[in-house]
Parts: sequence; C-alpha cells; structure tokens
Amino acid sequence: MSAREPACHEEVCLTCSDEAVPVTVLRLLEDGMAEVDTGQGREEVSVALVEARAGDTVLVHAKEAIAVVADVVADDVAADSTVADHTAAEEVTT
Repeated sequence: MSAREPACHEEVCLTCSDEAVPVTVLRLLEDGMAEVDTGQGREEVSVALVEARAGDTVLVHAKEAIAVVADVVADDVAADSTVADHTAAEEVTT
C-alpha cells in the first residue's frame, strides 16, 4: 500500500493470508488491477494472471487473483463427469 490508509484493519489481511479467498470483481482498473469486494470491504488486487470481468468471482492470494471461480467450477464438473463415465464403464464390464 502507499501512503493511503491500509485497506485491512484486521490482524491478518483477507487477501494476504495463506488461503485463496473468493472475492467479487467490482470494476477493472488500469495496469491489470481491479477493485474487488471482499465481503468486509473493498480492496485493489492484481488480475494480471486471469481473464476477469466485472461481476466475476475470483480467488485471490497475496493480492493476486489466481483463478476465476466459474472456470474452476467448470473444470471440477468436467473432471467429475470424466470420473463418473470411467466408473460407469468399469461397472458395465464387471
């Protein structure tokens, strides 16, 4: 942060903990940054690593968006479907 007042007032900042935290992108800013809603306030985070749009939910770690949640959910559903198809095929052959 700059000379401005820090966005976090807690002992541990939501976007700086050891977890990826889901936040909602409010608006895209210049230089790969975005204003997000953390559920406890607003912060600026980098979205340079993901293709995020306003309204998207992204996972943030250390002020860096690392995934768009819809993309992660879609990948999980596809993986679950593949496992289910494979399991069903095994049941038919046994």
